Amino acid sequence: MKNLKIILPLSVVFLLVTSCNKTAQKLPETITKTESNIPAKMQTASFTINGMTCAEGCARTIEEKLSKTEGVQTATVDFETKKTKIEFDSNKQTLESLSKIVEAVGDGETYKVVQ
Repeated sequence: MKNLKIILPLSVVFLLVTSCNKTAQKLPETITKTESNIPAKMQTASFTINGMTCAEGCARTIEEKLSKTEGVQTATVDFETKKTKIEFDSNKQTLESLSKIVEAVGDGETYKVVQ
């Protein structure tokens, strides 16, 4: 009887410990990939921007907005010639979408893209 009092609690503890290990198995993590595996298809575009009145406020602002756009590798805006040159991934942007981004800078009516 004395042995039974020792064996029974040890058996219960053993069962609890081993059964907890089975239920605590690690579930596989799901991985969400946001980047596509499509290789970049780089293109260069150039167009004229009408409506710019200064190099720092206008040209620099447009250049920064384009540079921060997804898929744009480089963007330069020359105030003197009113020209912009953009190197971009055509899988992510189009010439039309880039033109809309330029025309939306400021109040949305100041700058006009001429291709």
